[in-house]
Amino acid sequence: ILAGVVLFFGASFQQIGIVYTTAGKAGFITGLYVVIVPILGLLLKQRPGPGTWIGAGIAAIGLYFLSITEEFTIEKGDSLVLAGAFFWATHVLIIGWLSPKTDSVKLAFLQFATCSALSLVAAMLTESIAVSGLFAASIPILYGGICSVGIAYTLQVVGQKGAPPAHAAIILSLETVFAAFGGWIILGETIPPRGLLGCALMLAAMVISQVGSKMLPLVAMTNVRVPPHNPT
Repeated sequence: ILAGVVLFFGASFQQIGIVYTTAGKAGFITGLYVVIVPILGLLLKQRPGPGTWIGAGIAAIGLYFLSITEEFTIEKGDSLVLAGAFFWATHVLIIGWLSPKTDSVKLAFLQFATCSALSLVAAMLTESIAVSGLFAASIPILYGGICSVGIAYTLQVVGQKGAPPAHAAIILSLETVFAAFGGWIILGETIPPRGLLGCALMLAAMVISQVGSKMLPLVAMTNVRVPPHNPT
């Protein structure tokens, strides 16, 4: 239930904020949860390795190159999207805490049910619901509900059983890369060199976060001087 409540607030702040800012900036600010997750993890006495911090920083830079194409200015909705990013980061941490302790499908179902109920109440209180509008948007609603929420978030719950939250955040941030390439393949959009650089940096960040934390201790061990043997 807690995961569903946090999911509701994250989605609500993001969707309201994007009305007052650009899609590129909203994507960049939302993606900052890749840095927020390890910072909040410190409050929970989690100690991400150096590779995770380096990967998170590189991913944030990659997000900037991929998402921000105009002069960066602070808009009205930016603070709302940033608040949503904190809820997304909290959601990753909560799933990382709950997923090893409970059944993945049950956890996913409960968070979906909670988020759906809260969203329905919010919609009824803040706007009028037209049946014609629901039918007109039925395909996007079904796709978003089944694929983006039902499948993707369930896979997140399953995957986080064995993945640290900070690593999961870096991997999840690759949704921006998939969105860019999806727009290129399906919609015929172009990816400028700046965007390709951002994609490359984010892919590198994922590799560094996964491999770097394991390699650094090995490098440290190879640099340890072994005292010469002095036979007596």
